[in-house]
Amino acid sequence: MLEPVMTDPWHNLSEWFQSEHRAAFSMAHGMTFWEYAGQEPKLNHFFNEAMTSDARLVSGIIVKDCKQVFEGVKSLVDVAGGTGTVAKAIASDFPVVNCTVLDLPHVVAGLEGNENLTYVEGNMFESIPPADAVLLKWALECWNDEECVKILEKCKEAILGRRMEERERTEKEWAKLFTDAGFTSYKITPALGLY
Repeated sequence: MLEPVMTDPWHNLSEWFQSEHRAAFSMAHGMTFWEYAGQEPKLNHFFNEAMTSDARLVSGIIVKDCKQVFEGVKSLVDVAGGTGTVAKAIASDFPVVNCTVLDLPHVVAGLEGNENLTYVEGNMFESIPPADAVLLKWALECWNDEECVKILEKCKEAILGRRMEERERTEKEWAKLFTDAGFTSYKITPALGLY
């Protein structure tokens, strides 16, 4: 926090209050914090380490006290998941859950996953990989309402996209479709495997 790149914005607060800039950081440096971190490895490293420290605490609570949340979940994407501390804990304690960490290219560059943990470069405003569940740890904290809505819309697309990828339905799921459509009876006859 004492790096000049972080303290410079504090020297111009009165100017920032009177300006149209969304953040003092972007006014002082001519770019957002995220853009700057993408160009400055030292800042990127410091920020990722700070987030990892916080994530260690959160991941312990999640895997201990929230086990029921993961029942039936086969895939999960940790949006803006940084270096994957929380996703690693989930993948370790729930090996049937395939975890994906989505973050900016400079954040996940060089990180290696394992059999149920992968890293994906991307932008949560553009696309989120399909999954049964989406984890948003601190992903909405830095954005205004309109931007949060965009992120949440991408989350919804990811969950619906996952559902569209799964073409096999259980008999119970087929039954619900038939009864929702008004049918009073049905019969499923398996033939030719999935067909």
